[in-house]
Amino acid sequence: MKINIVIVLLVLFVSCKGTSQEKEIVTENKVEQKKEFVVQKTNAEWKKELTDAQYYVLREAATENPFTSELLKNNKKGTYVCAACATPLFKSYTKFDSGTGWPSFYEEIEGNVAYDVDYKIGYKRTEEHCATCGGHLGHVFEDGPEPTGLRHCINGVALNFVPAE
Repeated sequence: MKINIVIVLLVLFVSCKGTSQEKEIVTENKVEQKKEFVVQKTNAEWKKELTDAQYYVLREAATENPFTSELLKNNKKGTYVCAACATPLFKSYTKFDSGTGWPSFYEEIEGNVAYDVDYKIGYKRTEEHCATCGGHLGHVFEDGPEPTGLRHCINGVALNFVPAE
């Protein structure tokens, strides 16, 4: 009897499926190809310029631990830029507290953030990276606030903050 209950619970658990990644931003068919970026450096050059944490996230597509970013509670006016190449990525007025533990934004600076689909954790997600240097930023989900309905969930270590003058 207990085995039957466990099997039923496992089937229910496996069949549960989130819908935040099923909309058009992630379902577009894309051909896998090598991307060319304006800023291109060798791994050795990136390692010299970035901290270990920045390199791990930006160049190896890692994820920083939640609630560890100094930028998480930053409420100042300004612009969030790529920590690798200083490309402006997000305006501070689009930042919101998503409760996830990572800086979140409802809108990117158009043209400065690029997207790919990744399956690294077993299901489809929309990965975000800097359109200038290709650095991994985080992921975008379609469960954010108005006006866009998007939640750009970004590793704080991938960003630098430039205060408004």
